Amino acid sequence: MSGLWEPIFGRSTIAATTSDRAWVIAICDAEAALGTACAESGLLDAASAQRITDACRQVAETADPAELGRHAAADGNPVIPLVRAIRSVVGATSAPSVHLGATSQDILDTAAMLVVRRALPVILESMNAAGEACAMLAREHRDTVMIGRTLLQQAVPTTFGAVAAGWGEGLDRTTLGLRAALAGLAVQLGGAAGTLGGWHPHGPAVRAAFAAELGLVDPGTVWHTERSRIAELGSALGATCGVVGKIATDVVLLAQTELGEVREAASGGSSTMAHKHNPIAAVTARAGAAQAPGVFATLLAAMPAELQRAAGPWHAEWPALTALLDTTGGCADRLATSLAGLEVDTGAMARNVPRDNIDVGHAGDLVDHYLAGRS
Repeated sequence: MSGLWEPIFGRSTIAATTSDRAWVIAICDAEAALGTACAESGLLDAASAQRITDACRQVAETADPAELGRHAAADGNPVIPLVRAIRSVVGATSAPSVHLGATSQDILDTAAMLVVRRALPVILESMNAAGEACAMLAREHRDTVMIGRTLLQQAVPTTFGAVAAGWGEGLDRTTLGLRAALAGLAVQLGGAAGTLGGWHPHGPAVRAAFAAELGLVDPGTVWHTERSRIAELGSALGATCGVVGKIATDVVLLAQTELGEVREAASGGSSTMAHKHNPIAAVTARAGAAQAPGVFATLLAAMPAELQRAAGPWHAEWPALTALLDTTGGCADRLATSLAGLEVDTGAMARNVPRDNIDVGHAGDLVDHYLAGRS
């Protein structure tokens, strides 16, 4: 995305955690942690590990992502030119200690998990805000009768509180999925062909120290060509976008002039029609959510990795994962904006309910159940 589009789709905040610079920092953090882990396992001396850490910090601050990208074109990934840069900083004596035993995928997969770990709290903040807004709407409008609509036709009455509770249930479920994904982020460390051969007989100890240094999970194995972890992460993000898209769609429909049952607190205008109050936050949340399925499909398509190193599918994951984080963070942010102070026109809702049928069934009980589950 760019400075032109990021604000429209709510991605300005999350962009700081998924930018090219963020990826460079994550790669350098992984390289520094590897040096420390090797030192803790007796494969490097402490002084060499410290020089690597210092060099990684320097490169993270000064490396030009665009230049790295140009060099990476010849090598197929940005780890290789970054390792060269780190080795040039530590000097000839310590250069062989940099990237000891690792392959580019170890570092890049682990860096991806660091990027995700730094991006998910931003998404969760927006999801929590949207969830709180739903809870407030459900509580306030527990008994506000409105007509239910099925296949876009009037059906039987419900309450707006029950509608908001349904929105909130979806947000809460997908938020739990995101939190589980955050808690399960694991390092990848396998070496050239996934045998930890470069650290033998200390491989498991190096991996454990590597995970501890980065605050990630030690998976107890390697997952360089077993990509279900990426698919599960993508699923959690995709489901989040789906829930956000559903709520945003409802807001857009209920805000139609002909219905007028809700209205965003800060509605958007029109370049030609001054009378319009467009639900722009919901519109752009919906637009962002609509981009998620195609990106998630790329992650699924990348799962069949060839033998011990994927020849293309792995490479396809990097921009796809970044885009999925961006679109999830953006649409969640826009939904939170849409629901904050959402104006509910109870009079319009009442006008659309047939007077001969105001039975809302167990709508109030559903609201109570939802709110009790959040307490």
